[in-house]
Amino acid sequence: MIQPAQQQRPPGSESALEPHADHGENSYRGSGRLVGKVAVITGADSGIGKAVAIAFAREGADIVFSYLNEDDDAQDTVRWVEQAGRRCLAIPGDLADPSHCRAVIDRAVQQFDRIDVLVSNAAMQRSYAKVEDISDAEWDETIAVNISAYFHLVKAALPHMGQGSSIIGTSSVNSDAPSPQLMPYAMTKAAIANMTASLAQLLGSRGIRANSVAPGPVWTPLIPSTMPEEHVKNFGSNTPLGRPGQPAELAPIYVLLASDEGAYISGARVAVTGGRPVL
Repeated sequence: MIQPAQQQRPPGSESALEPHADHGENSYRGSGRLVGKVAVITGADSGIGKAVAIAFAREGADIVFSYLNEDDDAQDTVRWVEQAGRRCLAIPGDLADPSHCRAVIDRAVQQFDRIDVLVSNAAMQRSYAKVEDISDAEWDETIAVNISAYFHLVKAALPHMGQGSSIIGTSSVNSDAPSPQLMPYAMTKAAIANMTASLAQLLGSRGIRANSVAPGPVWTPLIPSTMPEEHVKNFGSNTPLGRPGQPAELAPIYVLLASDEGAYISGARVAVTGGRPVL
């Protein structure tokens, strides 16, 4: 797959993506694996988060999701969740603010009384040719959105999570094989994998599982909004499968990790990379 060279302004929009990404809208079929569960997902207006929200809803879960400011994309996610017969609450705002992280959890609990699944997925990414090009502000913001928000969300959610609950962090193939142009992003993705491994050990006695998913190159609005046009055109072609993944191809592993079928999976980092190994 070779995408047309294209560029968007961050954080990007699904409607401007060419070709459009596949979130499983017309393909994912649920089988009742998450019936009765309440899931909080960050960054579910587009990309992997959107595919996870659609899959979770079709498996029977009610959905609370956060997004930055992409209202049209977010409303499309709401539409798909509600078409699956599930309730949905979409919350805009900046996860770089710890108080907003806590507000997302508070609103989820107010609406649904508990949290069974927390998916920390929202992320900031930028490409830099030189270390000197990375501003102090963007370094701090990348850490705040990608890793500190994960901590604040987990800390706020834990009092409302019981035996059998699941925490899932979105790491990356960059956690293990960092791209030099994505240094700040790659560093946070390694931190997510590490934090998740610690959470699995800290929370096991409470019956709460923690795992991370390590995607390879996945076709989302993040790509044309954060990478040079020449990189976008050949994005994903360096994988053994020769193409980027679609968000819909990531959703099933999140379903497994969220479901009771994954009851003995904790502390794992699951690679979905098109053949690029994660050690």
